[in-house]
Amino acid sequence: MFCYQCQEAAKNTGCTVKGACGKPEDTANLQDLLIHVLKGISIYGEKLGEFGISDNETTLFIAQGLFSTISNGNWENERFEDMIKEGLIRRNKLRDLFLTAYKEKKGTDFDEPLHDSAVWYSDNTADFDRKAKYIGILATENEDVRSLRELLIIGLKGIAAYTDHAAALGYENESIYAFIMEALASTTKDLSVDEMVALVMKAGETSVTAMALLDEANTTTYGHPEITEVNIGVRNNPAILISGHDLKDMEDLLKQTEGTGVDVYTHSEMLPANYYPAFKKYDHFAGNYGGSWWTQNSEFGSFNGPILLTTNCLVPLKKTDTYLNRLFTTGVVGYAGAKYVADRANGGSKDFSEMIELAKKCDPPTEIETGKIVGGFAHNQVLALADKVVDAVKTGAIKRFIVMAGCDGRHNSRNYYTDVAENLPQDAVILTAGCAKYRYNKLDLGDIGGIPRVLDAGQCNDSYSLALIALKLKEVFELDDINDLPISYDIAWYEQKAVAVLLALLHLGVKGIRLGPTLPAFLSPNVAKVLVDNFGIKPISTVQEDIEAMMSGDAVEDDLDVAIV
Repeated sequence: MFCYQCQEAAKNTGCTVKGACGKPEDTANLQDLLIHVLKGISIYGEKLGEFGISDNETTLFIAQGLFSTISNGNWENERFEDMIKEGLIRRNKLRDLFLTAYKEKKGTDFDEPLHDSAVWYSDNTADFDRKAKYIGILATENEDVRSLRELLIIGLKGIAAYTDHAAALGYENESIYAFIMEALASTTKDLSVDEMVALVMKAGETSVTAMALLDEANTTTYGHPEITEVNIGVRNNPAILISGHDLKDMEDLLKQTEGTGVDVYTHSEMLPANYYPAFKKYDHFAGNYGGSWWTQNSEFGSFNGPILLTTNCLVPLKKTDTYLNRLFTTGVVGYAGAKYVADRANGGSKDFSEMIELAKKCDPPTEIETGKIVGGFAHNQVLALADKVVDAVKTGAIKRFIVMAGCDGRHNSRNYYTDVAENLPQDAVILTAGCAKYRYNKLDLGDIGGIPRVLDAGQCNDSYSLALIALKLKEVFELDDINDLPISYDIAWYEQKAVAVLLALLHLGVKGIRLGPTLPAFLSPNVAKVLVDNFGIKPISTVQEDIEAMMSGDAVEDDLDVAIV
């Protein structure tokens, strides 16, 4: 086993015995083998693309396979074994289709050598672990090649997640599918450093496209998020807690629980569902329960009712946890002992009836806090307030925006983000998206002329909203460079969707991003230097030093070598 895809990688180097997330070695190996198989599918998919032939259903399978390997998503070995078997069947179908198309076009059989991922086959699960030990991350010996390939694959996992969510709402994009194939296939080729860097940057472009597609899917289907006060207390009814990111699952659950006497609460990254107009019509949508993903062991216990995990992040249960019989998973999520809700048929809904019946027999949630939090500041809402925001900037009431989007995590080093929020001057406004918000979204930080000092755009994919806001402000202030705006970036990362967001920001030309709590372990010193030299990426420092630098607009400091120490 070797895994270093998340921020909590052991010693910021890599997990080799068991994941810091709790992932066992056998699960990690199966994930590696699944990605190997997905590469093989992509090799044939890319070749078919040269003949004008595409298979969107199989590319969506690739996206879902990548998504399933995201941190804290799927813990079930049987699910990975099944995906590997299905992947091999799909690969061989594409192979046969390609060989036929090649002979028709060329008049001769294809006889060029192919990467192992395009030819290896076994339907015996006993072979899977043995094979996985030879095709993992460390199979690429050159540290810099390995780093660039893994940066690309890890970014692809984030893109795949957004692509899958959009597809659930009927929104797909051929260019995203084509790039997923191209990028995965590229990791089986001997490319130059410049070619690999170009693909990483193209991943940033594709990430923007994927987030834009998901934004279109969500807002067209459910309306644009609105400024909303969200209840964080509880009511005296039995309830279901829904976590993750999938809004289609949220819709199905709210429809099926209506009139049953069962309330619905969001948890962690599902909090922004409270901001969408389409969901506000449900009187039994009661608010948000708890905080960030990593606090779920205690919060799921005290909730008392069923819990639905629609995507990551699912934390392994402790021996003292008592909610496994109330835990349901769906989509790419899996956990041994939890009940799985099957995917919907085309045009249909998922069946949550078993969960609803269980909820009716459960006690109401135990109250863990009271009050309200405010959110809903996605691009449409903020741009509706553009005149007010621009006036506040011009008058000096707002001196600087600090983008503190991204992920939360378990380590105490993340208290840095709470401390930054508490110590920023009163003329600074925080723009946020993703679960990083839980480090400060319940603090009383006040407002500036009626503009809250924490503007929550939504889920991690809603970082797209923050980019749109920045681009609009650039236009309003008639600036040539996005980096001339009074905006600094202090990004927290944990898993792979945050990497996709980072690559998107780099594609948009943003420089001087602070990234923490640590720089990714998958960046070799030379690859980190490329990011430093070209984009001014740097690690976080002390709270006071970073606040002073950000408030002074010191986006790209002279001494950038610190970023790769």
